[in-house]
Amino acid sequence: MAVITGAAVGDALGGATEGWTPEQIEERHGGRVTGIVGPWYPNWRDARPIAPYHKGDGHITDDTLMTRAIVEVYAKRRAHLDAYAMAEDLVPLMIGEPRWVPELESTALLLQRVFLAEKWIVAKLHYGHVDPREAGVGNIVNCGAAMYIAPVGVVNPGDPQAAYAEAIDLTAPHQSSYGREAAGVLAAMVAASVAPGAGLDDIVRAALAVSHDGTLAALQAVADAFQGWNATPKNDDEERALARKIREVVAPFDSVGPEYRQMSMDARRPSRTKSIEELPAALGFVLGHRGDYRGAVLASVNYGRDADSIASMAGALCAGLGGAASVPDEWIDPIGEASKMDLRETGRLLASAATDIVKADRARAQARLAALDALDAA
Repeated sequence: MAVITGAAVGDALGGATEGWTPEQIEERHGGRVTGIVGPWYPNWRDARPIAPYHKGDGHITDDTLMTRAIVEVYAKRRAHLDAYAMAEDLVPLMIGEPRWVPELESTALLLQRVFLAEKWIVAKLHYGHVDPREAGVGNIVNCGAAMYIAPVGVVNPGDPQAAYAEAIDLTAPHQSSYGREAAGVLAAMVAASVAPGAGLDDIVRAALAVSHDGTLAALQAVADAFQGWNATPKNDDEERALARKIREVVAPFDSVGPEYRQMSMDARRPSRTKSIEELPAALGFVLGHRGDYRGAVLASVNYGRDADSIASMAGALCAGLGGAASVPDEWIDPIGEASKMDLRETGRLLASAATDIVKADRARAQARLAALDALDAA
């Protein structure tokens, strides 16, 4: 429940500031955002580049809608997921089950809300009949797979390597290159965060142990920048300095470039040297606020750029460490009401599935140990 509510609250708060700069955010809202705020434009139905989405006012975005869909697949299968699970169970949810979409203020198919990179899943699997294990190749490389991957960490508690492997397999129909890598690494970090007694060092170790290429380099740069860090921001100026520090560390690895709405020529293309910005930025805010949920999430929200995904990732990690009590009810309740989604119920649904999955993992592990003992005796 902590991970689900923590991610959803970060998503909803960040949706209102997505795509803008920190300076624009402060000008629009008369200072730094400290909670739920209204839409950027009062005429959000028509104003570009926001229309037709009602972002703000506590509305979750496609990040949480996709996360909910993944949870429903886990609840149905009650087993670990792979690329075929996405083809056989997630795609039917995207195209066959209308649900309330807060940003559209209407009931619609999930397919009608998600970005082009997520529509790709349906085009390749449902219409193209591509092998699920290969379908992600050729898609836009972005954070689309990482934004919904937190449940994979929950069903692999304390086992970052298993979470990474499952996420890499599951997202094969959706992403490739550093987009798919980010999903695997975030799942590993969540798995580390929910282990009993876990701390910030465990998240960092998990991230560095499983990551590769530009993603590893970006995460290592963030870890190095916050080694021994104890200067948790105490005022707005220090918050601004933290955001500048994180952007400076992450920028060399980010393919989007300095102008979020005017992306560089190599944006969203496969690369061995690049990383999505969202994952290392989220880790930076988690470390910069020493795992404090409120601080890390609000810092992510005020960072702008892809604020909803950054705040969602930071929220999932801080909540995994801090437990359900770390996510403020003052945000959970109005966001759930505004979004017409019971965030806690989604958490309970995942917990129920995860319980069965972990029990089965334990039985398999015991059987494997018995087999190894028999081999050793022979």
